[in-house]
Amino acid sequence: MTEQVELAKLVELRNVTKAYGPLTERPHVVLEHINLIVRQHEFISIVGPSGCGKSTMLRIMMGLTNPEDGEVYYHGQKIGRVCEAMSMVFQTFALFPWLNVQENVEIGLEGKQFSKEEKKKRVTDMVKVIGLEGYEEAYPRELSGGMKQRVGIARALVSEPEILLMDEPFSALDPLTSTHLREEVLHLWENPDLPPEAVVMVTHNVEEAVYMSDRIIVLTTRPGTIAREVKIDLPRPRDPRSPEIYRIVDEITGLIA
Repeated sequence: MTEQVELAKLVELRNVTKAYGPLTERPHVVLEHINLIVRQHEFISIVGPSGCGKSTMLRIMMGLTNPEDGEVYYHGQKIGRVCEAMSMVFQTFALFPWLNVQENVEIGLEGKQFSKEEKKKRVTDMVKVIGLEGYEEAYPRELSGGMKQRVGIARALVSEPEILLMDEPFSALDPLTSTHLREEVLHLWENPDLPPEAVVMVTHNVEEAVYMSDRIIVLTTRPGTIAREVKIDLPRPRDPRSPEIYRIVDEITGLIA
């Protein structure tokens, strides 16, 4: 993690601007002149005031929406559509209520060129990894918020994406459940035998960002521009109550305020 300069580039945003409406009239510019590189083995968090374009940046990165100006590259190739090497975890779980846990996870393999047997094996393996074993036949209405988000994470990871994008994945959960899931996500990311290679997370929780991240991107108010990139050089595992974490949290909170 410390030799970040030498790590391979996975995704690059070059001078990205997103606006709703004609760009020349600039009625609703959300993001402006964003330049960002996501490197191999990085955990990046994006923080900033509400409405500054954090979630929009994730959607642009994945190819779910196009910028009005600028370009996005994956391994040096310009992204012109949804990048299949990325998966998204949503704040609101986004599960299909008529599908059980196994079927919801398998949605993450839709459109992938795997045999029926391979899909079943991938789903079974991921259900075990994410702690859902025994709940395969349960429906979303029968699950707690934490278990629903586990399903969302399993669905995002079942295709073994190189990059995991997370849009406020813990904000709808109680504090204890959030703490457990943060640890599990970090465990998955740090395990070289499991996906993903890099994580990009949007969060309003500055403490969460400092605890989990290698680098934090601080956005300004709308139109969102990068106010500062804060590198977190603290060794892992980290103590969330350490004075150094509190110091960095105060610094970033001051930038946002």
